[in-house]
Amino acid sequence: MKNKSMTVVVSGVGGGVGQSIVKSLNKTNYRIVGLDADPLAAGLYAVDRGYKIPYANKPNYIKRVLEICQSENCKILFPGLDVELMILSKNSQKFKDIGTTVVVSRPKVIEIGDNKLLTASFLANNNISVPATFRLVDFLKNKTSLNYPIIVKPKKGGSRSVNVFLVKNKNDLKSLLLKTGFNKNEFVTQEYIDGEEYTCGTVNLGEKCHGVIVMKRSLRAGDTYKCFTVKNEKVEKEVLRVMQALKPFGACNVQLRLRDNKPYVLEINPRCSGTTAARTICGFNEPKMIADYICDGKTPQYSIKKLAILRYWQELVVENKTIEKLTKKGKLDNSRPKNL
Repeated sequence: MKNKSMTVVVSGVGGGVGQSIVKSLNKTNYRIVGLDADPLAAGLYAVDRGYKIPYANKPNYIKRVLEICQSENCKILFPGLDVELMILSKNSQKFKDIGTTVVVSRPKVIEIGDNKLLTASFLANNNISVPATFRLVDFLKNKTSLNYPIIVKPKKGGSRSVNVFLVKNKNDLKSLLLKTGFNKNEFVTQEYIDGEEYTCGTVNLGEKCHGVIVMKRSLRAGDTYKCFTVKNEKVEKEVLRVMQALKPFGACNVQLRLRDNKPYVLEINPRCSGTTAARTICGFNEPKMIADYICDGKTPQYSIKKLAILRYWQELVVENKTIEKLTKKGKLDNSRPKNL
């Protein structure tokens, strides 16, 4: 129980990543403080203390999060949203100065993960197989070697496969280009890899990857809704090669597909993921391993169990007066409910 007084802050607890981190730490000895800009964020009502904070693009975002971390004597801050990664990375020294370690990679790593062209270039330069990737405008000018079917996805950002399209022919592409608000300059085209898809979690500390978990997954509306732990040495080795080249800090998620038993890396997300809680159930608790290492210097240890994880919604009941209290005061103390 020596970590009972250790406080961990998790941001973005209204989303799947933040809630996944909270779930992973809920049955540990760490005290959890949750942050979110939306007073209706479910995770704010499932932690020891919740705070309503400014959005990450607001000028007072860093100042407010610093104030909370200092007042709560926070040892670790886990970002739960992609939009927070870069600003927290650039301001990580300010948090270190008050005794808080932000579990975030250096800006270059975040930039590579956020930009599909940079991801493809980085992987190719390190002799790691990646689907051929080009700007959509170059594909339209017949300047690429791609043939249909292709994947069209945002060049930057993107989550839960939002605005990711499988384009099978010229008519599909024509229809896509005519979609309201579609900006061809903001998209890339990527070779379609027809094969089984995997989501792989890693823990990276001291410029070393301390472990990999491989899960085969099924998607619904861009989210992983079924996943299964598997043992695949070829996939594990490829993910390790990515980590050795990238050298992220903390959790890093790699998505890939196998074609003819050859792994092709599709995405790199230098953060925890929506499947972090599923990995915890399977014996690979990324947030706890990271927190134990930072707080106690404990080398990450895990024992992966072969399980099938089937995700489902579970209701969290919050009284209106409780939401009103958080909205008005910006702060709420809670006992952790059992139904999240």
